[in-house]
Amino acid sequence: MPTVKITYLGDLRTDSTHLQSGNKLITDAPTDNMGKGEAFSPTDLLATATGTCMLTTMAIVAQRDGIELVGSEVEVTKIMTQTPPRRVARLEINLKLKTNIVLSSEQVKKLENTAHKCPVSLSLHPDVEQVLIFEWI
Repeated sequence: MPTVKITYLGDLRTDSTHLQSGNKLITDAPTDNMGKGEAFSPTDLLATATGTCMLTTMAIVAQRDGIELVGSEVEVTKIMTQTPPRRVARLEINLKLKTNIVLSSEQVKKLENTAHKCPVSLSLHPDVEQVLIFEWI
């Protein structure tokens, strides 16, 4: 069974439906590539998928160990190549992590390793540089 149904609406815009839940999202081409930039671009979704995957997998591991990450945030900066072919060259990922307890160095290492090994991160081409900054607050 398909995961997503995507319909092209014209004007470089798509409408995507997550078939299991029915949730929808719109994408636009970015303004620097002939688009309106009124919604996430496909490469914005790649950046979003990377950050959300890291935070989600960290939360899964943390939850198993009785650690809560509620209020944690991730900011992702997407940097595109300046020369053709157009692609994401670098993702700068700043993880601001809040916990309900003081973590040991082993717990911190385990959670940070989890971020580095999330499925989306591991699925990206090796030429996409991923720079992770962890800020435990």
